Parts: sequence; C-alpha cells; structure tokens
Amino acid sequence: MNNGKSLKVKDLVVIGIFTVIYFAVMFGVGMIGMIPILFLVYPAVLGVVTGTIIMLFMAKVQKPFALFILGILTPLIMFAMGHTYVLLVHGIIVMAIAELIRRAGNYKSFKHNMFSFAVFNTWVCGSLMQLLLVKDRYLEMTVPMMGEEYAKSLERLVTYPNMGLVYLGAILGGIIGACIGRVFLKKHFAKAGIV
Repeated sequence: MNNGKSLKVKDLVVIGIFTVIYFAVMFGVGMIGMIPILFLVYPAVLGVVTGTIIMLFMAKVQKPFALFILGILTPLIMFAMGHTYVLLVHGIIVMAIAELIRRAGNYKSFKHNMFSFAVFNTWVCGSLMQLLLVKDRYLEMTVPMMGEEYAKSLERLVTYPNMGLVYLGAILGGIIGACIGRVFLKKHFAKAGIV
C-alpha cells in the first residue's frame, strides 16, 4: 500500500464498511448514555471498545484522508439526523488534527496512529459540547426523546470543568483501545509494515 497514492474505489468501499461497523458499535456502546452520569464516561468506553476496529482500518488503508473521511461520516450522519452544527464543526476540526498526526508518522508509525486515534476518539465529546454551546437547541432535541428529567440531569452534569475530564477520558480511552488493538492485530500490523 503506497501511501503516496490517492484513494481508490476499493479504499472507499473499505471506508464505507468500517463506517457501518463503527457506527453500529458506537450506537451499542452509546446505550450506557441512557443513565446521564454514564454519558460522561461514554467517550472513554467508546475508545476502548472501538480501538481495535479503527487500528485495523489504519493498517488496511494507509493513504491520505482515509481516516478523515471515515471519521467525519458519523458526525455527518448525526448532523443529518438532527444534531447541531457544533457536532459537525467539532468533528471536522478533530478529524483534521487526527489526520495530520497520522500523516506525520507516514501512516506506518504505531505511535502516531495511536495518538491519531486518541484525538479521533474525542469527536464524540462534541455531542456533549452542544449542551454548552447551543443549550436551548440541544435541550429542544433531547427532551422529546429522553424526557425533561434526563435533560435536566445532563444539564447539571455537563460543565466546562467536567468536559475537561471527558476529553481526557476520551484520549486515555483511545490510547488504551489502540494498545488493545495492537495486541489483537499484531499479524495485520506486521503485514502492513506498521512499527
């Protein structure tokens, strides 16, 4: 896999498949958010659980913008489903940083891929940032689905200091998930030349 080449149709198909898998797992893990306080640890848990999936993807597609495209599709789908622009803009910024970190390691450095995934994993924090940046719109979206009591509990929990911990948890969860992925995918990494 020459990372100097642009993405081909085959790569886009792989991106599509991994996006579906990632979205399904993300949705399943997201069920813990039914309890407001667990929503704060959701990004950390998501990183641990999806680390193997994304690390396998990185081993398979070592080309520019592959991770960016995969990473932006989920916030884009959620935006289309009614989430605010905050989630989408946040996702674009996070994925651009993750892509730059991966590129710095020439797509083959485990260390760079690990930190790239750790940053990638913070995209989901944008979901909670909506409550801080566009509170009325977020509550308007949440109350009909989850109820007023849930929305009020979430509103009390989501503060700027708590969000600092949520981001930290997302990064640590991403690092742990990448390391778990490395253990499970040792053969794939060796084959792809990731060191």
